[in-house]
Amino acid sequence: MSEDATTFIPTFYSHRSILITGGTGFLGKALCEKLLRCCPDIKEVFLLIRSKKGLTINERLKKMLNNKIFDLLRSERPSSFDKIIPISGDVSTKDLGLLLEDRKMLSEKVSIIFHVAATVRFDESLKDAIFNNLRSTRDVCIFAKSMKNIVALLHVSSTYTQSDKPIVDEVLYPLEDVDWKKTIKIAETVDDEILKIFTAKYIGTMANTYVFTKRLAEQVINDFSESLPCIILRPSIVVPSVNDPVPGWSDNFNGPIGMLIGGGTGLLRVIYADSSITCDYIPVDLVIKAMIIVAWKRGIQNISVDNSLQIYNCSTHNMKSISIGKLLRVSFRVVCDVPLGRTIWKPDTILTNSGLLYYILVLVLHIVPALLVDGVLKILRLRPMLLKLQRRIYMSNRAVSYFVTHFWQFNNTNLINIFENLSAANEKDFGYKNSVNCDTEEYIRRGIIGAKLYLLIEDMSPLEQARVLRHRKRMDWLHEIIKILFVILLLYIFYSFFL
Repeated sequence: MSEDATTFIPTFYSHRSILITGGTGFLGKALCEKLLRCCPDIKEVFLLIRSKKGLTINERLKKMLNNKIFDLLRSERPSSFDKIIPISGDVSTKDLGLLLEDRKMLSEKVSIIFHVAATVRFDESLKDAIFNNLRSTRDVCIFAKSMKNIVALLHVSSTYTQSDKPIVDEVLYPLEDVDWKKTIKIAETVDDEILKIFTAKYIGTMANTYVFTKRLAEQVINDFSESLPCIILRPSIVVPSVNDPVPGWSDNFNGPIGMLIGGGTGLLRVIYADSSITCDYIPVDLVIKAMIIVAWKRGIQNISVDNSLQIYNCSTHNMKSISIGKLLRVSFRVVCDVPLGRTIWKPDTILTNSGLLYYILVLVLHIVPALLVDGVLKILRLRPMLLKLQRRIYMSNRAVSYFVTHFWQFNNTNLINIFENLSAANEKDFGYKNSVNCDTEEYIRRGIIGAKLYLLIEDMSPLEQARVLRHRKRMDWLHEIIKILFVILLLYIFYSFFL
């Protein structure tokens, strides 16, 4: 390895072939774009893709590359797209669903693996979570052992896999009394219905099947680290980008961005959460920089000299933090200036950590209005939809309720040390200070504008924004009128009852 490769990150990636699982997902897209844009001499990027919803892997790749995150790369270096090669596979199936000829070809070429693929649903069945998150990790490791030039295998985990501990350090936390090999065997042999029955007992104190299987996957990586150059990167809650390659980019409604859109459109009126809880949010562009850097750091070290497992908590501990309550308050201030176009009511969301009050408010503010609106839609011979949507919102809130009513401290000394010791040459494209020094309100503004542009696909022209603002003001007036009528109704009932 040349001396430049040990000091300059793009040189390390030069002429290397990369394999990414989960390449069409949130992190996968951003990783693929960043590698091609900032490591221009990379040889090729293989993306493991499965056919889905009637689309072939080539069609899915084409759809992925139309995403706005690739616009900068498209304008600066369009030939880079020729380096992206889709590979038919499926992490939920045994041996990653790879064809024999593809396995042989990848074994010859690939030297770095980013294992990003996972099911992030908190209510996933135990069997599917085991196949997607645990068995896939084992199969990636087995595959990596066949690669002649492997220098780094990065496994994306989550800080919340350690949710049974209030303070999480950058070390491995084995799950006692649970063997990952037996767990895979059980999923492969036991009937689905039986698995469902004993899921709660099997995962024990783990919050859900996601954190349980991702926790076990870390043990898989640890067991293979004796013969493979392994890294575990644990991002916390991944949120829209700060500025790289564009501000406010995201491609899904998960996490706080979904909460902000729901509240900003007036659809989400109540959330079961502790307003004082400080959650750990990490911008996606910072996560991607961390992934590229730690893979480089592992890759420049010879495994025969150092075969230790490297673990990094990718969190903003000691950087910036914000409580859920403050996040909502700031967001609503921003939404007043940058209203969302699909507003159905005045933005206003109540936070409560009282289970009883939450159920009452859901009934009054979500269910009853949804029934009324759906009733009107039925009369107009239109498809009712609001009750179904509110049910999805309720299920999503319940799925994450544990994580928004508890606090964790994720220590990230290892990660900060790597960022702090970057050379000036690497700082420009891979430094972290620009990402964490952004003003909180400005960042939220970028996130909401990004949601309008990249998720809601709304027009940001001054004329359209003026129209949206007028609509928002009408919703505000309607909200006040309904409140006044409700008070009058209560007074009338009180007057009639006592007089």
